[in-house]
Amino acid sequence: MGGLIGGGGDGGAAAARQQLAQQQAETERLRKQEMEARRDLGEELASKRLARARGGARMLLSEARTNPEEGLSSQTTLGA
Repeated sequence: MGGLIGGGGDGGAAAARQQLAQQQAETERLRKQEMEARRDLGEELASKRLARARGGARMLLSEARTNPEEGLSSQTTLGA
């Protein structure tokens, strides 16, 4: 009977399936975006941790310094 007056009888099931597929695609996109942001944050934190652990000694023993093992000479200190 519904076919004679109202047209098709699927009751909007096709539109509901399409909307569900769009929601699932959006959820998947947001999940991937969040995982990428977490990975980037983890890499950044690991990089900073490594720089803190190694950065100081590397700069103190640099070849650019004239006497890296001896440190600063007494003539260059403040108050001398």
